[in-house]
Amino acid sequence: MPVLTRSAELFEKAKKFIPGGVNSPVRAFKSVGGTPIYMAKGQGAYMTDVDGNTYLDYVGSWGPFILGSMHPRLTAAIEYTLRNIGTSFGTPIEIEIEIAELLCQIVPSLEMVRMVNSGTEATMSAVRLARGYTGKDKIIKFEGCYHGHGDSFLIKAGSGVLTLGDPDSPGVTKGTANDTLNATYNDIESVKVLVNENKGQVAAIIIEPVAGNTGVIPAKKEFLQALRELCDQEGIVLIFDEVMCGFRVALGGAQELYGVTPDLTTMGKIIGGGLPVGAFGGKRHIMENIAPLGSVYQAGTLSGNPLALTAGLETLKILMEENPYPELERKAAFLEAGFKANMDKLGLNYTQNRVGSMACLFFTENEVYDYQSAITADTAKYGKYFHSMLDQGIYLAPSQFEAMFTSFVHTDEDLEKTVAANYNALVAAHQ
Repeated sequence: MPVLTRSAELFEKAKKFIPGGVNSPVRAFKSVGGTPIYMAKGQGAYMTDVDGNTYLDYVGSWGPFILGSMHPRLTAAIEYTLRNIGTSFGTPIEIEIEIAELLCQIVPSLEMVRMVNSGTEATMSAVRLARGYTGKDKIIKFEGCYHGHGDSFLIKAGSGVLTLGDPDSPGVTKGTANDTLNATYNDIESVKVLVNENKGQVAAIIIEPVAGNTGVIPAKKEFLQALRELCDQEGIVLIFDEVMCGFRVALGGAQELYGVTPDLTTMGKIIGGGLPVGAFGGKRHIMENIAPLGSVYQAGTLSGNPLALTAGLETLKILMEENPYPELERKAAFLEAGFKANMDKLGLNYTQNRVGSMACLFFTENEVYDYQSAITADTAKYGKYFHSMLDQGIYLAPSQFEAMFTSFVHTDEDLEKTVAANYNALVAAHQ
């Protein structure tokens, strides 16, 4: 068991000045118990905490580190920009055009793109744009999908909200809640019912095509195709939230993987390479409604920040040049097979969901395909499992309802160590 003396001291101090001691709720270890761990350094597939303990990292800053932490090319590019260009101007800069052009080249749905500072900004802006473009007020989201902490999305949301056991957030007005309709993931009939009950009032349907905030739940291809057809028939804007799965399950995201093209796409995480970046984009005739070209207002003082865009652009270039996706698939499949073999040895039949390098081990024997099936997972067992993995030097998300991210820099030795630790942790979870 790692000694966490310094982490415990820092957490006690943090609680005096930061609500709950953390700047994002799931970091608080509330659902798994124990003391949050303060990290001092990241390198490759590893993190070292303030007490000197080293962990194999499967959180990857919650997704961005597909190339691992402190990638040498990325670090060099950021340092060059810092020393030779600057941190911010409040004016247009050339790199904004370069990354926008590259994104439109890579992501099937993009004809125009607007850079922002976070995934939440991207999803909030995309929904506002859809409302402004259509002149309608209501949106449909899916139970358990998390699209950031915008008011419109904190209705039966996943991720940290689900982890904390509170599916709705005080502070969201009744009017906002009334304009947010919740359908069942992977169930097209539930969507059609809402559309028919709110005929001519639905501006957008927003979905994670690979849900990563209720654990990992892939959408069925035929479900996404049916959504596309329904939106075309009803004049509804289809938004894919690819903040998490974008550039991870494939270079062009889940829309490339499934062959279904949305009207708008939101992005984040990997396109920042670990720095705060988000983006939203899509069809030209919709994007042209954004100010200053159109009347739908959206702005950001630090949008297009040189450091952040440098990190994003360099990450995308590396992904294009090195094509790590076949190797990521091999590594993630190795872990999946190893976990399955361990469960077979122990007479367990828990569900694993995986799409590329995003995966989740659910502590339930039920198939997990939507929110209701996900919450059958035994969170108490996951808590024991989490701490056993942590004791063995494996850092997983401190929540049953988050993804496990494999990176390009996890070595075969790292993977073997993880499989061995998984066996011990499964045993510990049942003691």
